[in-house]
Amino acid sequence: MAFYSPDPAMGQILADLVRALELEGRPGLAQQLSITWVRYDQSLVGRAADRAPDQFWALPVQGASWAGERLRYPASVVKLVYLVAAEAWRQADLLEETPELRRALADMIRDSSNDATGLVLDLLSGTTSGPALPAERMASWVEQRQVVNRWLAELGWPELEGCNACQKTWGDGPYGREREFYGAQLENRNRLSTDAVARLLQGVMASALVSPPAGARMRAVLSRSLDPAQRAADPENQVDGFIGEGLPAGSRLWSKAGWMSQARHDAAYVEGAGGASPFLLVIFTEGQACARDTQLLPELASRLAEVCGHAAEGGRG
Repeated sequence: MAFYSPDPAMGQILADLVRALELEGRPGLAQQLSITWVRYDQSLVGRAADRAPDQFWALPVQGASWAGERLRYPASVVKLVYLVAAEAWRQADLLEETPELRRALADMIRDSSNDATGLVLDLLSGTTSGPALPAERMASWVEQRQVVNRWLAELGWPELEGCNACQKTWGDGPYGREREFYGAQLENRNRLSTDAVARLLQGVMASALVSPPAGARMRAVLSRSLDPAQRAADPENQVDGFIGEGLPAGSRLWSKAGWMSQARHDAAYVEGAGGASPFLLVIFTEGQACARDTQLLPELASRLAEVCGHAAEGGRG
């Protein structure tokens, strides 16, 4: 069962939107797309700080998904998992607090640095990349590299079933022991669903996974500026071509995007302008056509943000 209560009207809106986008010139989109959309009656920011985790997760929220449980390659959205894991490790004194750790975490999220991600995963798991290893040493290395997956399993969330977060992210691809770890058919690639990412991002925004100060640090690096001048100065701003581009002026955005030759993804929490209902939106798209489609995610975000704005107006009426 999902962490949100399925809302039939929201589900119908998603289904109609996917069909409309297909008819507008995106054939096959329904199979290439996953969406999880959750709406809130008030801000999520820090909402769990004064509650026990069980109390927070029991709060009713409405949502809907399109293939939200389907496992897909998450590209750089997996960096959100590693960010939360690093804060959990710090809270348990399993990771030393250093300026270099903070620099790596910030660069991993703000700039989506693959080099920074490599360091973070090395620190989380106590492993390093390099040449192939003898079988016994490789088995030990593999065991260590599953540590984030074991932590995810301990959360006990049904949304995380089948998910895999144990690989670094790459520019050119893995080599040596890293390539061996991927499996001959890449069967050990990272795997996440939009439902799983949505629940993780909800926990981050609400400070429901780690301490409130840690939650505030994570929100700080996830915050994105929608200012046109700042976006123009940073062509890889994770707003243009993604959810942020489709939001109304005055919105506030926290997000982590992922993009490569076969995928375009984004995970975002949005607080709208003018009292619009806050919402969380995670979109995964697969295939070359989707990866190159810089208007798909903004279109989805724009139409769903409009619904949240209308819902808020109806509530005030």
